[in-house]
Amino acid sequence: MKAMMGKTLADLTAEAFQCGRRLVAPLVGFPGVEMIGSSIKVAQQNFGVHYQAIRRLVDEFAPDLALPLMDLSVEANALGRYTVFPRDESATVPKDHFSIEELNELAGINIAFDARLMGYVETLKMMSVSLPPAILRGAYVVGPFTLAALMMGADDAVMSTILDPDAMHRLCHFTTEKIQEYIQLLLTAGADVICILEPTAVMLSPDQFSEFSAIYIRHVTTSFKYSRANFVYHTCGNTMHVVDKMVRSGVHGISLDSRDVGVDLPAVAAKVPEDIVVIGNINPATTMRFASVADVRSEVEDLLDQMKRFPNFILSTGCDLPQETPVENLRAFMETGRAWKK
Repeated sequence: MKAMMGKTLADLTAEAFQCGRRLVAPLVGFPGVEMIGSSIKVAQQNFGVHYQAIRRLVDEFAPDLALPLMDLSVEANALGRYTVFPRDESATVPKDHFSIEELNELAGINIAFDARLMGYVETLKMMSVSLPPAILRGAYVVGPFTLAALMMGADDAVMSTILDPDAMHRLCHFTTEKIQEYIQLLLTAGADVICILEPTAVMLSPDQFSEFSAIYIRHVTTSFKYSRANFVYHTCGNTMHVVDKMVRSGVHGISLDSRDVGVDLPAVAAKVPEDIVVIGNINPATTMRFASVADVRSEVEDLLDQMKRFPNFILSTGCDLPQETPVENLRAFMETGRAWKK
């Protein structure tokens, strides 16, 4: 399935289902860094090393979708926010002073000139030209509300939706525009799938989620509706109360956290239209990082059994896998997913 060839994720999952198999695509990046003997810091700042980590994962496991390292700090860092780069953890954006008036100055920043952001674009270019044709190329962008929260602090962002919604809308309009600039770069680099990361939005009520996240995601998907890319909405935590908002945002798929945080994936799939793909949701820590190989196989088999009647399902993890995830557990996940027969 080279470059999706005009098909949606729902088309691809349905075709696989008709052939008696499932698409298998764990959210995996960091274990690849461990496998090549590098560090997260180096991989996040050196696109050659970053590509090597992704390529190693592809060569070892051949997932149906290859993704880079999940990094929520890329866009905020490109906009000048203070960012910390630990050696063996993903970069983080600590809370720092922010004023809405700063947007006048920030609007002039061309993120296409940011070296670290362009490193992710270059990684995707290498993925696009070098990975096997059957593997979809994915990319991450941070969601509009989560980027707003990274700029002003999560608690302040949530409070602003109540105390100063006009200012929050102004900020979300700004973050949406900057995210779209990044998406255009990623699409040009060869992305088949854009996964929009909105973990902070789970802190919002359903109405707030719709107003300050889903509406802006809808703006993104509408802006790129004539592109060949598919969009996936990923939100961490228990999202059962906002799934319907996610589905109505114009995305092609929703990626959800594990059942340990309260996500009932079969219940979600039962009410999601078949043209929206449901992606998830094995626990990345409790199961993939710490469980035995036998327990990984058992949990994956159980999820596959629960989802057996839904063609619009991609077996994945609830979030990105920790760097220390045992290779044996990842192999057990992939082999069990591949062994499933309708």
